[in-house]
Amino acid sequence: MLDSFLSGRPEQTHGEITRATGLAPATVHRLLAELTGWGALERTGRGRYRIGLRLWQLGAQAPGGRELRDVALPFLQDLLQVTHEVVHLVVLDGDRALYLEKLEAHPDVVVTSRVGLRLPLHAAGPGKVLLAHAPPECLESILTTGLERRASGTITDPARLRQVLAEVRLQGFCISRNEMTEGASSVAAPVRGPGDQVVAAISVVVPSCTPNLSPLVPVVRMAALGVTRALQG
Repeated sequence: MLDSFLSGRPEQTHGEITRATGLAPATVHRLLAELTGWGALERTGRGRYRIGLRLWQLGAQAPGGRELRDVALPFLQDLLQVTHEVVHLVVLDGDRALYLEKLEAHPDVVVTSRVGLRLPLHAAGPGKVLLAHAPPECLESILTTGLERRASGTITDPARLRQVLAEVRLQGFCISRNEMTEGASSVAAPVRGPGDQVVAAISVVVPSCTPNLSPLVPVVRMAALGVTRALQG
């Protein structure tokens, strides 16, 4: 039931949860009462449920994500000061991109991302950075499921996606236009941990009307390199 709140469903009704989980309505009703009583879920007053603060507090104790976020935050803040746009820290979570952090001041573009949201790997710059360095079976699983179109620039052709991922590995960054959100483009770069494994991606999101994204590449890569050095210490 808790898993049903992922993938862009922050609030759900009893009926939506029943359909998403396939559980019996009576079972959903009982579990909702138990989870709400404990604080894992909370009722919004409109017959809808959302993740509660108790679960958020518990999740905040997870050491891996918290440590990475704490190390990365100063570099993300520097990147925000330089660009004044939306800055993301993203990690691989199964076959999805999990957004660990999002910073924004007064950006010129509106994006749907938020902390804790899981989005398709193939349809975003930081997602493609992670997918480019993920185990081969991760890519094959995604291709088997199908490449969902999210915006006009989403890559839906498997051969084209393989080519782009190879370019990301070679260049060390990813430029994305109109792939996850119409009107939004991004520059993303990998963060490496101990053992030189890619553990996260950092990105900056700007309006797609920006004619040249190349000047953003060195600043994003510098931020990612700073986090990498801090992690490898």
